[in-house]
Amino acid sequence: METMKTLTCETPGKFVMSEQPVPVPKEGEALVRITRVGICGTDLHAFAGNQPFFNYPRVLGHELAAVVEKLPEGVTDLAVGDAVCIVPVIGCGTCVACRNNKPNCCVNINLRGVHSDGGMCEYMALPVDNLIKSESLNPDQLAMVECCAIGAHAVRRAQINPGEKVLVVGAGPIGLGLMQFARVAGGDVMVMDVSDKRLAVARESLGFEHTIQAGVDDPKEKLAEFTNGDMPTVIFDCTGNPKAMMDGFLLLGHTGRYVLVSLVTADITFPDPEFHKRETTLLSSRNANKEDFEWVMDCMAQGKVNTDPMVTHRCQFSDTIDTFASWTKPETGVVKAVIEI
Repeated sequence: METMKTLTCETPGKFVMSEQPVPVPKEGEALVRITRVGICGTDLHAFAGNQPFFNYPRVLGHELAAVVEKLPEGVTDLAVGDAVCIVPVIGCGTCVACRNNKPNCCVNINLRGVHSDGGMCEYMALPVDNLIKSESLNPDQLAMVECCAIGAHAVRRAQINPGEKVLVVGAGPIGLGLMQFARVAGGDVMVMDVSDKRLAVARESLGFEHTIQAGVDDPKEKLAEFTNGDMPTVIFDCTGNPKAMMDGFLLLGHTGRYVLVSLVTADITFPDPEFHKRETTLLSSRNANKEDFEWVMDCMAQGKVNTDPMVTHRCQFSDTIDTFASWTKPETGVVKAVIEI
């Protein structure tokens, strides 16, 4: 029996490396060899024991790049040896969301690495439909597609008009990707964060000239200046901070759309008169669908989106147990980390 190395988060704060059987693909599945695992906030929180509704033990990892090893008969759009990005969301196919072509919010959702075991291992068996071939993207880029697709999905939800004033709150990995897709969609983008280091990445590496440092600058004053008094008519919250999410309602221009990308286990409240007088449209955005992944990969291939500045830390698979805990500490300065397998 062929075996592979698998890294399992057995309990909060504890990884164990073990030998497991290489999975045998079921009907309609391909066997892929994992080459990169991007680390997201979900992984860090799960390791630290701060991820709600999370079950242990669990093999983490849902931001994945891979190479095709085996394919079922009859597949013509993929070949053994192809580099692929993995869409980790697997819908049930029968619920109301799936019937409306939105498996991203499937009632019975299976997000690999969260609801079932993910990609911190050498091989995975996955539905062929969840693999997207790339001719030009490198493994680091392919591992960043899922992260960027979260922001791309939110941008598609917002339906930005050309030239529209847009505010992205939170310049972490999701925000740094989202702001680029908001720009691709035609938005005139301003970025706000508490960290000047992350704002510097947005300014100096990604070319976003207009930034606000929360806690230092006056957001309303800066936004009024940026929008000629109108205030932004699209705001994306990527902070995961309930206070920031609630404050955003009062920064929105009249007729605006407020998109909550962050998910928190808290009640979000807002003053109803302020909400109504703007005729606010409130949207949530969850996960991403295959078309979002394809848009991300196309933008990357055309050079419209740059993920290189987002990857700040990396390690080899064999070094993960010794390294991972440091990535949970703010002083480490992680924006995005990747594991090379």
